[in-house]
Amino acid sequence: MTRIPPSARTTARRIRWLPVVGLIVVIAVITAALGYHSRNSSSSPAAPLASSAPSPSNTPRSAPRGGLGEADGAVPDGVSVFDDGYPAVADLDHDLLRALREAATDAADDGVQFYVNSGWRSPEYQNELLREAVSEYGSKDEAARWVATADTSPHVSGDAIDIGHTNATAWLSEHGAEYGLCQIYRNEPWHYELRPEAIDRRCPRMYADPTQDPRMQR
Repeated sequence: MTRIPPSARTTARRIRWLPVVGLIVVIAVITAALGYHSRNSSSSPAAPLASSAPSPSNTPRSAPRGGLGEADGAVPDGVSVFDDGYPAVADLDHDLLRALREAATDAADDGVQFYVNSGWRSPEYQNELLREAVSEYGSKDEAARWVATADTSPHVSGDAIDIGHTNATAWLSEHGAEYGLCQIYRNEPWHYELRPEAIDRRCPRMYADPTQDPRMQR
């Protein structure tokens, strides 16, 4: 029987272990890489969600409806009081629009932008809004708390604007009277009209809702 020297046996054992050691090293490298990726993923800030201001169900939607579009006063998201390309803005009363733009310019210094949820509307658009309100609220009386008729609506005459977002209405609630811009209805914090006398005497007392406004009784 041939005797194998101890040094040879040691070398043989090392040779047999080399594949195992190599496999362990590969597994360790892969595990470390996965762990690094996982830590980076969990520590990286999540992509911000698209933000949108709260929009109560009774605020006018900007998307066209019933075949009506921008020519009737519908506005897409993101329209500001400076966007003359939209009739909802351009067809507002001149003095109201001037006051809005003065206020919006000053509000921008506070990081606040005025968006137009709704401005001037055609009679057809106003009637469509009213029909939808009756369907949503179940009666003409309840709908009248939110949407006027085409004959009485200050939107149709270009004398009212619905402002978004909530930080803009909050800003106007505090500063609007300085520009003659007043919230008219307590249930509609987005609805503003021009009251020039408010610059010196503050805004008049708000109506609870449009049904309390004498103009709506015509």
